[in-house]
Amino acid sequence: MANHIILLTLVALSFGLLAFAFEPSPLQDFCVADSTSSARVNGQSCKNPALVQASDFSFSGLHRPGNTSNPNGSKVTPVSVAQLPGLNTLGISMVRIDYAQWGINPPHTHPRATEILTVLEGSLEVGFVTSNPDNSLITKTLQKGDVFVFPVGLIHFQRNVGTGNAVAIAALSSQNPGVITIANAVFGSKPDVSSDILAKAFQVDKSVVDQLQTKF
Repeated sequence: MANHIILLTLVALSFGLLAFAFEPSPLQDFCVADSTSSARVNGQSCKNPALVQASDFSFSGLHRPGNTSNPNGSKVTPVSVAQLPGLNTLGISMVRIDYAQWGINPPHTHPRATEILTVLEGSLEVGFVTSNPDNSLITKTLQKGDVFVFPVGLIHFQRNVGTGNAVAIAALSSQNPGVITIANAVFGSKPDVSSDILAKAFQVDKSVVDQLQTKF
């Protein structure tokens, strides 16, 4: 019995350590990302604190509208560790999203972050899909000032359903949340996923897959 208790305790501790290892808390005041370092770490190595400047903790440009002249009619302007080195190890980032009328931020996931979005201008239809086997669609139309959260890893989207342009700001729970746009990943991988596999997965003719792959 005692051995079972010890084993369960070790298992619980292991899961606890894994949870903390996902995005560990900083062990110092800050760890400004050093883009010149060749060191390979989970994240980015730290810049010498003696060389840190205020500019490492600031970013300018979110007041400027993004260019939505593209097939999706949207533009995401990120502020992650790549744009703001001071975010390194802090476990947070943000984006501005601009939408033309009927523009979309297409179905995508963030493998390392939950996202909370606030509508600044316009009206957005937003939603996410739960995991297998239910695949339930959770969706709502948001107005200016409304807030919506997308749980980590779930496929989600936004669409401008207003009469003009729309703008949103979103915060994410990682300095490097990552993004996987579903259509790009499935139909635009390098090299291509076999069209036979995709035709069977989507239950369509292979010619349909071939056509989609030419678009990505």
